[in-house]
Amino acid sequence: MLIEHRGRTPVVPASVVIASTAVVSGDVTLGENVRVLHGAVLSAEDGPITVGDDVVIMEGALLRGRGSHPVIVGSSVMIGPRADINGATIGDDAFIATGASVFPGAVIGAGAEVRINGVVQVNTTLAPGAVVPIGWVAVGSPASILPPERHDEIWAIQRELGFTATVYGVGPDATMRDIMRGQAEFYGAHRDDRVVE
Repeated sequence: MLIEHRGRTPVVPASVVIASTAVVSGDVTLGENVRVLHGAVLSAEDGPITVGDDVVIMEGALLRGRGSHPVIVGSSVMIGPRADINGATIGDDAFIATGASVFPGAVIGAGAEVRINGVVQVNTTLAPGAVVPIGWVAVGSPASILPPERHDEIWAIQRELGFTATVYGVGPDATMRDIMRGQAEFYGAHRDDRVVE
């Protein structure tokens, strides 16, 4: 389903195939021969999404463009089922596996892999060809790649990356109530969405 959001309509070449239960919303530009499978959502909330040629976005994947952090996906990329790409840049020939999470401001180098349930934190740069093993966390710029049981080391790097400012546009002392008020207002823009296909 194609949706106009915030006055922007997706750009979809004739070679693209979008499954009937997928949603492509707002300022989204797809390259040639892109495949968007069932349940996938490409939502340009307030920032664009640009996808290169020959990309497969599998079932249940979420790509979310943000004002300060557009989603840019290179060519020949596989985005696995239930992967979450939120305001990040993915280089050519990258592989983002099932359940992987890539946060705003992250940059995934060409040919890199984020394996099953891997995490790439905010404002993290993963080098070309690098691998985040199954369930591991990449954090920092350049990225340190650590197993989840090394949480204290991950947090020591992550706390300097500005998560709440990057994701929510608020300072580190904001409460969930502050964050949710802003989020409710922001996502209220969907009341004006219009189905274009």
